[in-house]
Amino acid sequence: MKRDSDCEGRMPKRTAKSARRAGRRSGEFLGTRDPALLEATLVHLRALVGFDTRNPPRAIGTGGIFDYLRAQLPGFHVRVTDHGAGAVSLFAVRGKPKLLFNVHLDTVPDSPQWSASPFELRVTTDRAIGLGACDIKGAAAGLLAVANASSGDMALLFTSDEEGADPRCVRTFLDAFLPLPSGEGRGEGTRGAEHFRNAEPSPQRCALGATHRLSRGERGFQAVIVAEPTRCRAVLAHRGIQSVRVRFEGRAGHASGEQKPSDNALHQAVRWSTAALDFAESQSKESFGGLHGLRFNIGRIEGGIKANMIAPEAELRFGIRPLPSMDMDGLLERFRTLVEPAPAAFEETFRGSPLPADAARAELHRRDAHGLAEGLGIPVGDAVDFWTEAALFSQAGYTTFVYGPGDIAQAHGADEWVELAQLHRYTASVLRIVGGGLHER
Repeated sequence: MKRDSDCEGRMPKRTAKSARRAGRRSGEFLGTRDPALLEATLVHLRALVGFDTRNPPRAIGTGGIFDYLRAQLPGFHVRVTDHGAGAVSLFAVRGKPKLLFNVHLDTVPDSPQWSASPFELRVTTDRAIGLGACDIKGAAAGLLAVANASSGDMALLFTSDEEGADPRCVRTFLDAFLPLPSGEGRGEGTRGAEHFRNAEPSPQRCALGATHRLSRGERGFQAVIVAEPTRCRAVLAHRGIQSVRVRFEGRAGHASGEQKPSDNALHQAVRWSTAALDFAESQSKESFGGLHGLRFNIGRIEGGIKANMIAPEAELRFGIRPLPSMDMDGLLERFRTLVEPAPAAFEETFRGSPLPADAARAELHRRDAHGLAEGLGIPVGDAVDFWTEAALFSQAGYTTFVYGPGDIAQAHGADEWVELAQLHRYTASVLRIVGGGLHER
């Protein structure tokens, strides 16, 4: 199921006035130069938190939160697409931007440990508390505030399917909007934001695969900033993620008899697990961009019947989080062939590339992203262990980094919160970028 709807954004008068006339209390105690910008961000965050976008169950349609977004984007060309199964995206463009801001609107489910309703934003002297406030509706609210506080060129991609294993929104977007090829504005080393400003975009492919020259507001981009909680620092690298299901087969029989290595499926699983742990430990000296080693986790082992029966079958599920410099296919093959007999079945159930996504050129792409962040005046932070959809943009060829307010330590927990100071810092930085970032002059 896939539906597109195009419209020009309109802001309801009451919402617009509330954002403009919001009090200055929150901004004043933070000492901000523009307290109204923070207050407008909180007005939007209160509205966004009020929408139930939990994933699962991902019961999200084109109305609700997307109706709210449409109303807050005056002067933008807005396209809402229903990708099915609760995956909805909103792509909004004003002018001829060369930088795309991406943020997801779905949240993890809430837990019984919340001290108040997760859908009602609470604002204290230093933080905003609500489901998704940190991950990552706070950034979405900031982007809406910037859209209304500025008239500069701007491109936004809101999605609703990041918190699952089925990233339809970004993948479909990337089918239609390819980055500019080398020689037309993409960096090939430590080139900063200035290098990206003047390229003329190439013809792009539409979602159905046809090639056409897009309209003025729908051209390609040189770079993408993906919002996730990074404490307002540009994250240039993170691990990939691979989930694998392994099946072992043996031969049922009485446990009193002598057993060969291939007879007991659970014994095979245990021997494989020991070898896998040893292999993961052997990778501890590998490093990239401040990350070290290979993350490995066995999440589940099940099988067998009873203590006096040889187990005829067993299933094991494990996950790995490789460095950007590691060959993901090579790692899978190494794990598959660790012991004899080899597993009866070995299936990768999910893969998310690292950031940067190209292992052979990972360091070069990291330097490109570093130059871009410096050119935009964004401080660069450490690489992180968690995965983001920035890897999908990188895999498609975009120069990209992760940047947003909040700390990942506060995400996915009860009474999730984001610091007001970071919320303002992020919004103010985006406002500055929209006023002087990657735009045609």
